[in-house]
Amino acid sequence: MNLQKHVSLNINVRGLGESPTLAINERVKLLQGQGKKIYNFGLGQSPFPVPTPVVEALRLHAHEKDYLPVKGLSALKEAVAGFHRQKDLVEANSDCVLVGPGSKELMFLLQLVFYGEIIVPTPCWVSYVPQAQILGKKISLLHTSFEDKWHISADRLRQHLEGEQDLYRPRILVLNYPGNPDGLTYTADELKEIAGVAREYEIILLSDEIYGQLHHKGGHVSVARYYPEGTIISSGLSKWCGAGGWRLGTFTFPQSLDWLMDAMAAVASETYTSVSAPIQYAGVQAFRGSMAIERYLWNARRILSVLGQRCYRNLADAGVRVHAPEGAFYMFPDFSPFSRRLAKKNVLNSTMLCERLLQEKGVAMLPGRAFERPHEELTARISYINFVGNRSLAAGETIPPHQELPADFIQAHCEDTLAGIEAIVDWLEG
Repeated sequence: MNLQKHVSLNINVRGLGESPTLAINERVKLLQGQGKKIYNFGLGQSPFPVPTPVVEALRLHAHEKDYLPVKGLSALKEAVAGFHRQKDLVEANSDCVLVGPGSKELMFLLQLVFYGEIIVPTPCWVSYVPQAQILGKKISLLHTSFEDKWHISADRLRQHLEGEQDLYRPRILVLNYPGNPDGLTYTADELKEIAGVAREYEIILLSDEIYGQLHHKGGHVSVARYYPEGTIISSGLSKWCGAGGWRLGTFTFPQSLDWLMDAMAAVASETYTSVSAPIQYAGVQAFRGSMAIERYLWNARRILSVLGQRCYRNLADAGVRVHAPEGAFYMFPDFSPFSRRLAKKNVLNSTMLCERLLQEKGVAMLPGRAFERPHEELTARISYINFVGNRSLAAGETIPPHQELPADFIQAHCEDTLAGIEAIVDWLEG
């Protein structure tokens, strides 16, 4: 065929590569297939199995084959609304819930239908910006700092908004906490202040709270408490329920933004139609919850908290700039204290840093550049999930809730994670 491959592509996708998280996972599998020992800190996938009651619900409804409503199964939307009312103490109406094939797809639809600016603090999840690029959308990056715990402050947000000619043009601010890639969260006071600025300038908040139930102390607070009329809560089964491959995400809107939800649903009806029926029925069980699911979550949080603190201490003691994780299963270390030593190894940016660690120590991480940080910044994301989740959960179940995990628990059940951290330290000191 006489087709010019490059010029036949939409200009917005020319040069667009595969998502870095998926690309690193495929590379890890390739290296492991060659017999190499790899510590996979690259993919942000829950190490834990899907809770048994949710698996049983999927098995029970595997025969469901009919198309479901584009906005989602009624029982699922009711369960999602109830989940947010109970967990987040916010007003949530089932008529204002939209179900999609993963929260990633819902975020893409939101950017597609929204006419306005998208504001994203960095470091940020790897797909916010590429989605905007695909759609040709204007996106504003607000760079945060290690000293600010990678948080956007209300003052920094106000400064950005007041620098615009039209103070009240349509905008969406994306908040993600506990954060990917940093594992940190916002305090209630910080959220109140951000909510106040958002209300003043009539900004919509997209609050990506997919890791909310993995707050290590079980103390997640939704910004929707303080700005209910302007906040969309994003959640799903991928992280707290360990069901990333099931692809079920949810957006919960305030009544005042139902026009935005309806526009997204209209586009959904012309694209993916509806989410897989068996998955939606299983989702009802997940969002309704049970004592078994609560025990699962408590145990998962306990393991992630203790492991995260151990990894943090090992890196910090070696001189790495890093914050102790507060939720999810991530850390975002800054290796700048080693910049001179790394420069002698010809490691001058985050991509080089991660490539050399993978080649020389078998440690797979994602460079800070993937999270929209300056390329020369020596940052990277560590997903400390290189352990067998079902085995660690089973072992944790034998330890009463009122007792701390014994000192040797992490060494026994998360050995590869600790070995990977030690490999990083050894490389830095070598």
